[in-house]
Amino acid sequence: MILLESIMHEAVLPAYALLPPKMSSPAASVMVLAIGLQESDFMYRRQLGNGPAVSFWQMEEGGGVHGVMFHPATHAFARHVAAARGVSWDQHAIYERLKSDDALGAAWARLLLYTDRAPLPGVHAEPEEAWQYYKRNWKPGKPHREKWDACHLAAIHQIVGDPDAH
Repeated sequence: MILLESIMHEAVLPAYALLPPKMSSPAASVMVLAIGLQESDFMYRRQLGNGPAVSFWQMEEGGGVHGVMFHPATHAFARHVAAARGVSWDQHAIYERLKSDDALGAAWARLLLYTDRAPLPGVHAEPEEAWQYYKRNWKPGKPHREKWDACHLAAIHQIVGDPDAH
């Protein structure tokens, strides 16, 4: 598994640089990292088993890609991110670029979370609360609840350190 610190520096922080500062909270980082771990362990940019999802965050062209592009809360931000990453404002072009552009993937993941009207779970939220938020927004076809707690805890450790040490 890739180091979460590398994902933060190579994907998440460059994504945040393209988004409004309010989107780069520690709570957002925990969710973005936990979801990437849950979806791909930051190892697979294409869904295993020839599925349609791409990027470490496993976006589908007609799902998360489309949703972020056309949701009223994210449309303008998504347009800006696409232009900044040099990809045309075209659903298929963005989907194709997500196969190799981790900063675009992180931005799309953050924007997909932003479409939820409910606030993000707090940094120290119970794993079940974060799991429900993830499920509601990602709509995983075959969710693996047994994996989530470890993903969520690893993300918390990356963002705030060991929560038991405080």
